[in-house]
Amino acid sequence: MNPLAGFLPLLLLLLVVLPIAACGGPEAGPRGGSAAGEAEGGSAAADAPAPTVRPGIDVLLADSSHLIAGRRVGLITNRSGVGRDGTSAIDLLHGYADAELTALFAPEHGIRGTEAEGSAIDDATDEGTGLPIYSLYGETRTPTPEMLASIDVLAFDIQDIGSRYYTYVSTMALAMEAAGRAGIPMIVLDRPNPIGGLTQGPVLDPAFATFVGMYPVPVRHGLSAGELARLYRGAFGVEVELHVVPAAGWSADRWFDETSLPWIAPSLNMPSLESATHYPGTCLFEGTNLSVGRGTPTAFQVLGAPWLDGEAWVAEIRAVAGAALPGVEIRAVTFTPESPSDGRFGGEEIGGIRLTVTDRSTYDPVRTAVAALLAARRLSGDAWEWRVRHFDRLAGSDGLRLAIDRGAPLDEITSEWAADVAAFEALRRPYLLYPR
Repeated sequence: MNPLAGFLPLLLLLLVVLPIAACGGPEAGPRGGSAAGEAEGGSAAADAPAPTVRPGIDVLLADSSHLIAGRRVGLITNRSGVGRDGTSAIDLLHGYADAELTALFAPEHGIRGTEAEGSAIDDATDEGTGLPIYSLYGETRTPTPEMLASIDVLAFDIQDIGSRYYTYVSTMALAMEAAGRAGIPMIVLDRPNPIGGLTQGPVLDPAFATFVGMYPVPVRHGLSAGELARLYRGAFGVEVELHVVPAAGWSADRWFDETSLPWIAPSLNMPSLESATHYPGTCLFEGTNLSVGRGTPTAFQVLGAPWLDGEAWVAEIRAVAGAALPGVEIRAVTFTPESPSDGRFGGEEIGGIRLTVTDRSTYDPVRTAVAALLAARRLSGDAWEWRVRHFDRLAGSDGLRLAIDRGAPLDEITSEWAADVAAFEALRRPYLLYPR
């Protein structure tokens, strides 16, 4: 069943009645509407690609400050929310004379992005500004009316990494809903999708919607956070006054290392663009009992377990794929997780594989990961374990897990995604902001 089917008639109605506004033209870092597609100061989609990229926070203050002028601002952010020069969005807004930053909101991993996945985040006080930090990953994941009482507009500025199950965009969606209920405008200060505009992997079945994936989009959605926000409002019915301040000069065919922006790890185990590139695929292994390299400098680039031999795994992947998997080198390695946040095989040398991108234009991390899953499942025997609920919410249904268990051919599994991905690409088209 096509999980998008129920949304397509709704989309036709929403395109008529729900216009959307878009406004405004390494591990270490700083501390922890109106007409759709029209940007204040010019349409982002119409601009020629620039040699450098300005993130939405810089565009807001330079070109679209009317959105916050004379208003009290709440900011959802972490350490990845910085201006082009590396200054944190917190400091930029706190020092801006024509608006008052009054509250901060912390997503999963905390305001500094250093807390382990799944760890509850407590309310706190920001040391630099003295402002309250309200947790959106603790007792509540949605801003409460009390949290919003001191603000006139809510802004979001966090670096997403282009995968459905990276939870910052779920925090954004829930904040949009809360802002809408409170009658508060929402501003998304946009940033590039670091892995570009390609769409790959299965589309989430709405029956499996969770905080890890709320809406029927593919694993690799190819959208910026701002474009996702427009999609959530226009196609999926999130009611809010939405303003997206685009990242000036970016186009969706440009990867993060082509923007000249600094890579600041948006979470503890996202050390590099290489890790982000593999993440849409290798994160699926979080739903098994294998290691994804947490506790190493190469998280999500390596996979392994004590009972696996890397050379045998590589050979089995080749047998499963039937031909070379394009755009990636897969080689046998051993690695030792040190104090891994998932608790898997800490201090133990384990066998496994390492993935290295060789051609980003042809690499499909989700298909590659499914080949690796099929191979590892065959080799693991009784040692294999599913984390059933978690795997299914990552995959977006139980279909992938069941297909792997019955040893379905790789092409059979992945070919089933094509129609849903094509439908999604049509669905997202009215909400795109950047050239492709």
